[in-house]
Amino acid sequence: MAAANVKTMAGSLLAILVAVLICLPVLAVIWLAFSPTENIWPHLFSTVLPRYTLTTTLLMVGVAIGTTVIGVSTAWCVTHLNFTGRSFFLWALLLPFAVPAYVIAYVYTDLLEYAGPVQTALRSLFDWQSARDYYFPSIRTLGGAMLMMVLVLYPYVYLLARAAFTEQSTSMIEAARALGQSRAKSFFSVSLPLARPAIAVGVAMALMETLNDFGTVDYFSVRTLTAGIYDVWLGMGNIGGGAQIACLLLLFVLFILWIERSSRKRQQQFQPSSSRFKPVDRLQLSGWKNGLAFLICATPVLLGFVIPCTVLALYAIKNLEQSWNEDFKQIVFNSLLLSASAALITVALGIFLAYSMRIKPNKILKWCTRLAGTSYAVPGAVLAIGVMITFTSFDNAIDSLARTHFNTSTGLLLSGTVTAIIFAYVVRFIAVAYGSIESSLSKITPSMDMAARSLGKTPGKMLWKVHIPLMRSGIITAALVVFVDCMKELPATLILRPFNFDTLATHVYQYASDELIEQSALGALVIVLTGLIPIMLLSLSIDKSRQLNHK
Repeated sequence: MAAANVKTMAGSLLAILVAVLICLPVLAVIWLAFSPTENIWPHLFSTVLPRYTLTTTLLMVGVAIGTTVIGVSTAWCVTHLNFTGRSFFLWALLLPFAVPAYVIAYVYTDLLEYAGPVQTALRSLFDWQSARDYYFPSIRTLGGAMLMMVLVLYPYVYLLARAAFTEQSTSMIEAARALGQSRAKSFFSVSLPLARPAIAVGVAMALMETLNDFGTVDYFSVRTLTAGIYDVWLGMGNIGGGAQIACLLLLFVLFILWIERSSRKRQQQFQPSSSRFKPVDRLQLSGWKNGLAFLICATPVLLGFVIPCTVLALYAIKNLEQSWNEDFKQIVFNSLLLSASAALITVALGIFLAYSMRIKPNKILKWCTRLAGTSYAVPGAVLAIGVMITFTSFDNAIDSLARTHFNTSTGLLLSGTVTAIIFAYVVRFIAVAYGSIESSLSKITPSMDMAARSLGKTPGKMLWKVHIPLMRSGIITAALVVFVDCMKELPATLILRPFNFDTLATHVYQYASDELIEQSALGALVIVLTGLIPIMLLSLSIDKSRQLNHK
């Protein structure tokens, strides 16, 4: 018995150590920001920092408004209205999830630029000779970046708003109607306030993805704080200044997280009584109203998924012989290897942390695990700086010991290797794996643990024989989601990758930066097709839960 307690205690200490290691990159960024070798903060504050901050704020405001309008309107339509194509749009509105913002930015830039097919067709149709004969808005602006991000990030709001609207009882809306309110007024006075916490969480998730984006803002020359990190670190060669900007970016993240936490607390107030719950009674539409509802739902799917994927498919087919070569196969292999390795490690650590919390929960482990869980909100560029600082310090320490005691140099052991990329992926997406696994583990009744212990099973055997088989679906879901997220991750990969080492994300970014969109189409299409995997899983899980709720 004493030996078992010692093993359990050792497991808890190891779990705390793992959680601390996951937090190290962020802590390293904060440490360097307050003790840089060359303090250029006054120079940044008086020159570029105000512009970075203002642009980031405006981008976040635009994305928040856009995702809210599209997400809430589409969620309301499919939840409360019957119209042509409703059953299709229930899951199709999730499809833009699969398209990274930087991919859609490359596609629409190619379509809408002066030499693109849209403006070429307009000049041919109206016999215009040059750009001076007509006005066409430029997409490579702050507004264009907002639109690109809104088109692929609105599903966050749609998904949570739809769940909130579905869980609302029609009886509350009917009560408002009985008091003389119209359907529109009852939406704004009853349904929307009840769903506001869920909507706020969806917007917060979209904003965190906005802060993480680098490919779109860099391609559109929109100087946000994320782009500023690259400018100061790589352009000015000052990693301390990059860390200082990263800390400012973390303040934006903390503000978003505060909104999310507050919304979750408030959401507990809006649980309807089961005895008074009445399922949603959808209104049948016809005529122009039916067409309007169809248009509201079809537009984001068309712009956010159908058009980009069609263009990519056409470009990929056109350039297949040129694109499908040994270099591309190696790039695909690199992406698969990194993503699969990160997914396996992340899921293993997620199981270990979640199981440690179940076996012997304590405040220190809980606090460390929660802190490590916030890493998903940290932009990839910030994590990349933290990983670089951490690994460089480790490499320098080992090299110094080797020189002192063995009169030899070890060089760089971790920095500039694929290990750094995998570690960054694990740190960034551990929260995704932990959340899915912890949710599955919490559904296993404690009586199963007691039964296994009464049969003499150790915690390790109990995990392997009992818990893992029972939470297999949660583990598979976590692994697939992490795998796809790693395939799409651009900022951290750009900074940490070794020389002459590309993934699909960096491959697409490099070709697009050189205005070679067609040559990047095959890689972009592979990323999008990979991203469809969690979309299909999510749709299946929603359908399954809906069937269970109707039983």
